[in-house]
Amino acid sequence: MELHLLLLFMILAAIVAVEVEDLLSSVIAVGAVGLGLSLAFLILKAPDLAITQLVVEILCLIILIRATLKKDLPAVKDGRWLFNTISTLLFIACFLIFAYFALKELPNFGETQMRVAKKYIELGLGNTGATNIVSAIILDFRGYDTLGEATILFTAVMGVLAIMRQKGRVRNEK
Repeated sequence: MELHLLLLFMILAAIVAVEVEDLLSSVIAVGAVGLGLSLAFLILKAPDLAITQLVVEILCLIILIRATLKKDLPAVKDGRWLFNTISTLLFIACFLIFAYFALKELPNFGETQMRVAKKYIELGLGNTGATNIVSAIILDFRGYDTLGEATILFTAVMGVLAIMRQKGRVRNEK
């Protein structure tokens, strides 16, 4: 159920990113999609992907906001502070609700969490044939996670290179 709500949120944020008029709001909506993806990874029990996605999303969002602030800063109008305050409070409330459910799933302090690690150690050599247990875990047992992390990092690097490149950029001097 949580995953369905999260996917609906991500779809709505993507639609907002495409349909909104100003560039800064579009960048923020894209950041909301990335945050939703990070939460989806947490729900799907892939915390390493969630952390990687969150770090990359925050860095890309900072770079994109910095790039758009020079170009498209919307004028603040009177009365808009109420909308800004309400939307900020709604975002904080949603964040705290998701954080509550995510933190509730964490084990109690001092409780052992060696169930998965025991399986990896017991079955590592027999199932994979690899003598190095770390390689067996990363490449065989958690291969899709590793592929996802590499894809996220590659996409982030490509995005940063596309934004930061100087050649071919047209400057409009007014």
